[in-house]
Amino acid sequence: MKVILYVHGMGGSSREAEAFRKDCPGFDVVGAKYDGSFPSKASADIRRAYNVLRLEYEFVYLLANSIGAYFAMLALQGCDVEKALFISPILDMERVILGMMRRAGVSEDELRRKGEILTVMGEILSWEYLCFVRENPLSWNVPTEILYAGNDGITSRATVNEFVRGHDVKLTVMENGEHWFHTEEQVAFLDKWLRRVLS
Repeated sequence: MKVILYVHGMGGSSREAEAFRKDCPGFDVVGAKYDGSFPSKASADIRRAYNVLRLEYEFVYLLANSIGAYFAMLALQGCDVEKALFISPILDMERVILGMMRRAGVSEDELRRKGEILTVMGEILSWEYLCFVRENPLSWNVPTEILYAGNDGITSRATVNEFVRGHDVKLTVMENGEHWFHTEEQVAFLDKWLRRVLS
């Protein structure tokens, strides 16, 4: 018995798991419901979902999208995950946060003093969040497949290459793809990739 635990990205839903069933023959696909407001909350929810599946299934695979990949790695490091499949993953959360701070013109001292800052782009910068990320580094030892978009505006190619060098990872790049795989061409590429890496 094999199952895929799906972890959605920001603004997504566990119901998205349904869309992947067609590309995962021989697998049950279950979406994780989680509170994404803070990494420790998200990781606790994802770990609970994993623990439930471990009671029922012999093999648990992971499929995660964007920030869901970061939360899933935080939650499941050290767990018995057969294989991980990441779509446009956030692999270095500290670098993402520091980039947001740079674009907003917010220094670490200012964020430390104020605790939280709402940027003009509507993003909330949090000193507590940044500290948590720094104090809880990831240790990821699961064989992993990554689908990366050449035009990803969140995770740089350098960050992906660095992650690939340090982990058991196979990388597939859609050069004209975007962080959010949403056009007909991009979705077709994603579907084909998913079927291939699960075959």
